[in-house]
Amino acid sequence: MTKTRTEKDVLGEVEVPSEAYWGISTQRALTNFKISGRRMPEQFIVALATVKKACLLANMDLGAIPSDIGKPIQKAVDEIIRDGKMLDQFPIDIFQTGSGTQTNMNMNEVLANRANEILDQPRGKKAPVHPNDHVNFGQSSNDAIPTAMHVAALLAITNELMPAMDKLIQSLDKKVKEFNDIVKVGRTHLQDAVPIPLSMEFDVYRTQMVNNMSDLQAARDELVVVPIGGTALGTGLNAPEGFAEKAVGYLSKFTNLPIRTHSVKAEGISSHRAMVRLSSSLRLLALSCIKMANDIRWMGSGPRAGLGELILPQNEPGSSLMPGKINPTQSEALIQVCAQVIGHDTVVSFAESHGSILDLNMSKPVVIVNILDAITILSNSIHSFRLHCLSGLKVNESAIKDHLERSLMIVTRLTPVIGYDKAGEVARRAYETGQTIRETIKDMGIEIEGNLDELLDPKKMV
Repeated sequence: MTKTRTEKDVLGEVEVPSEAYWGISTQRALTNFKISGRRMPEQFIVALATVKKACLLANMDLGAIPSDIGKPIQKAVDEIIRDGKMLDQFPIDIFQTGSGTQTNMNMNEVLANRANEILDQPRGKKAPVHPNDHVNFGQSSNDAIPTAMHVAALLAITNELMPAMDKLIQSLDKKVKEFNDIVKVGRTHLQDAVPIPLSMEFDVYRTQMVNNMSDLQAARDELVVVPIGGTALGTGLNAPEGFAEKAVGYLSKFTNLPIRTHSVKAEGISSHRAMVRLSSSLRLLALSCIKMANDIRWMGSGPRAGLGELILPQNEPGSSLMPGKINPTQSEALIQVCAQVIGHDTVVSFAESHGSILDLNMSKPVVIVNILDAITILSNSIHSFRLHCLSGLKVNESAIKDHLERSLMIVTRLTPVIGYDKAGEVARRAYETGQTIRETIKDMGIEIEGNLDELLDPKKMV
């Protein structure tokens, strides 16, 4: 049997495991929200702890919390942020109150109980350190949770996604240079089109990634504005004068980011536009990744009955039945991740549209969980794709040359010379006979002004 301690609040008494750092509010949540078994991400828990530390130091500076109370709380919060301790003390389901109040109180209780333990006092007594009166002083779930959402997202973008994208852009730069002299058949509507440089196709991917990086930077610029100090509904009720400015100053110092206070704190509490913008940027990035992964998958199809223009790295066997089969596994993994990210964006959009009711968005936990997961899986899959696919891509020059030689659309170069209708007739005849454009022109006895070989040279068409 698990040993328990009895804790009491205005609703009555509850048994809490003796060894738990959480308290009665958290225990009630564990009883009331048995839904998914999924906890809030550690990234968010650490971000919330960072917000608590910033608020604590602001309160100590302002004389709202005495040093003998503040120091043990600071030690407790540093154990979470710096040492990764007590992260198993946040067991509440992600599907909870839409304000995230349960998770906020979970943090308040853990820090208060650990601080009391540091002071050689028992857990669960709320003295001398109180979870509400001290750890949560000058705050509400209304402003602490969205501020932690912004901090968690900012750190994830800065430390995970942007570095992964930087390396991807660098790898695409290398491929643009490597493929500079390769001219291949272009395709529209999945049908042969005029020749195009392979480097141009990869420059498309690179350009999209550069644009996506700009979108993320713009979203990050909006996320640095946080509503801490707004307390309930953005009113600032019970927050000491100057609290918000001091808190964001500490947050900037802790994160190395230019975090600043919201001029209309109610906006950052009742709505999460900045998070929706970030989610939209992640969706756009996912769509760009799908194009890149799908194009490379198509160009690597075969090796004999497909396009076969690219040779994909042979990372693992592709079939448990067919020996020697190699599949575009990295493209497939990235595409699946992007499908999930698009799904996450749908959830975030719904949570904003249906959750932002009157003065409080009440879908905060599901918003940040989906955004953090999207950032993590995008970062990891981009890294994997770059490392295990893009870096090892090679050109199948013989296939590309054969496709070009048999391409019907090189006849487009002759349109100014023989006219559109005659050029169309040449293309149709070549298709029906299986001949090349060059062979068909000779068989049809068409007189061409100029050097035919030069006119039909694909490299002269790009």
